[in-house]
Amino acid sequence: MKRVLIVDDEPSIRKVLQAHLQRDGYAVETAVDGGEGIEKLQTTLFHAVVTDLQMPGIGGLELLAWCRQHQPGLPVIIITAFGSVGSAVEAIKLGAHDYLTKPFDRDELKAILRKAVATEAASAQGLSDGPGRFGAIIGQAPSMKRIYALIEKVAMSPTTVLITGESGTGKELVARALHDRSERAGAPFITVNCGAIPENLFESELFGHEKGAFTGAVARKPGRFELADGGTLFLDEVGELPTDLQVKLLRVLQERSFERVGGVESIQVDVRLVAATNRDLGEASQRGQFRTDLYYRLNVIPLQLPPLRDRVEDIPLLVEHFVERFNERLGRQIRGLSPEAMRSLGTWSWPGNIRELENLMERAVLLCEEDLVGVEDLHGMATLTPSAPITGELDAMPLKDFVRVHTAKLERARIVTALDAEASNVTRAARRLGISRKSLQTKMKDYGLRET
Repeated sequence: MKRVLIVDDEPSIRKVLQAHLQRDGYAVETAVDGGEGIEKLQTTLFHAVVTDLQMPGIGGLELLAWCRQHQPGLPVIIITAFGSVGSAVEAIKLGAHDYLTKPFDRDELKAILRKAVATEAASAQGLSDGPGRFGAIIGQAPSMKRIYALIEKVAMSPTTVLITGESGTGKELVARALHDRSERAGAPFITVNCGAIPENLFESELFGHEKGAFTGAVARKPGRFELADGGTLFLDEVGELPTDLQVKLLRVLQERSFERVGGVESIQVDVRLVAATNRDLGEASQRGQFRTDLYYRLNVIPLQLPPLRDRVEDIPLLVEHFVERFNERLGRQIRGLSPEAMRSLGTWSWPGNIRELENLMERAVLLCEEDLVGVEDLHGMATLTPSAPITGELDAMPLKDFVRVHTAKLERARIVTALDAEASNVTRAARRLGISRKSLQTKMKDYGLRET
């Protein structure tokens, strides 16, 4: 269970945050100010800190500075009122993982914290290069070694990189590796999921807005470009960017300046842009679905990630990594997979790629009744592909039952993809799937996808 420290001088905020996070499966401790927070950090292992900015005594910025010096891999999330957004931006530049404004949205908090904990886990498990590892990326297939060589070659340049590849191939890890190996490594790395932001909020999210720019804009808010100034901005799912914003993004790339929504001041930024997509933007531009000039501007350095089915020699390394991680997280002692089970994984088609393998290993570690995962365990847990090797019993089914089983597998895989694309926001995932939130919640429960 991941442990989170909440630091806030308001008892009501501590209580609400603690209830939310415990409901989401976190172990939570609280502190009334930065001083008490530092005391707890010195005696207890935490995986993330959520702290208010303005507190009596030691405030959020001082606590952040202490964490950067003594526990540099620990992600710190800042909570601030609208009037202190400028200080939150400064905190991002000083190394905070992200920030939230009061009143905060629970789904937004959940998504930010989940990413923060994943960042901490990657850091704790060793980001240094080693056998089969390039930073947080795992793999030693020839195709991956070519990716590593290209990252090393272009990391120090300010040139825009377009990372392409199927969903679940690790595009964000590659973007992070480009940042970590650049001269901007000490500056912010800001992520925007272009497929998860409502279209009417997109311009404000990217470029910020002035007070009074629209209903609900009660204070000036910086956009992601401002937050990333001096560092790297990662635009994930850039192919989902609305057409009108494609024009504005192109202008920023050309002029390195923009205006906030409702503003007239031209803001200059120094940002290295890395974009990623699972779409063929070249084909999309030919069909008029993506601006050709923006495609060429993004595709200066193309970096194509191979699907897992084309690098099956990396599966044992990835399995070892995931089993170790989930053993620690779930309190299990699974030794690994049997040789037969490991061989069977090499013949699967893996439409969900590494994310699919990760989900399968989590279920295996949690549900396996022995200390070694066997073929029969994978058969019972397999959810994904009709080309899976363990098909003997399925082939013997009546056609009606066979169709039902595979329909369920495809439906579950589609739901997982939607949830991943929307950072586990159930409301937005339901909208993406074209069903009601209640229907999605029911299906998540049926497929064992509801978060504890």
